Amino acid sequence: MQKLTRIITLSVSIAVISGCSYVGVYKRDIPQGNLVTEEMVDQLQPGMTQEQVTYVMGRPLLEAPFDAREWDYVFRLDKAYSGVEQRRVTLTFDDQGRLADIDQEGDLSEEIPLDAEEIRGPATDTADPSQTTPDDQTQNPSSSSGAAPTAQP
Repeated sequence: MQKLTRIITLSVSIAVISGCSYVGVYKRDIPQGNLVTEEMVDQLQPGMTQEQVTYVMGRPLLEAPFDAREWDYVFRLDKAYSGVEQRRVTLTFDDQGRLADIDQEGDLSEEIPLDAEEIRGPATDTADPSQTTPDDQTQNPSSSSGAAPTAQP
C-alpha cells in the first residue's frame, strides 16, 4: 500500500511539473495589418490614382466608412519579448480620386525582421500583369486527361 501511494504521488508530481515549465513560455512575434516599408511610401506621388496606389501599397486595412477618400495602412508588430512597434500611413485623395496627402506615423526606415515563410496572407487581386503567365492546363483541358488524341477520318 505504501509503495502504491509513492508511485501515485510520484506520477502526479511528474505530471504537474511537466505541465508547468519553469524555463518560460515560448512566445513569437505577431505581425498584423499591412506591411508598410519606406520604399513603398517613396513610390507614392501626389496625383496618383487610387488604382496606382493600390498597385504600390495593396488594399488598405481601413477605409473611412463615411469618407472613401481616406485610406489607412496600419502595421503592428507585437514583439515576443519586448514592446510593440506600430506604423501607420494615411493617404487622402481629392474629389477626382487622386492622391492629395500622405501622413506617416512610426519609423518606416527601420527594417522589420520577418521570416517570409511565416507570413501567410490572402492573395492580392492586383497582380502585376507582366508577371502573370497563362496556365497550360486551362488553355488545353484535353491534354490533362492522359488519353491519346484520336484521329477522325
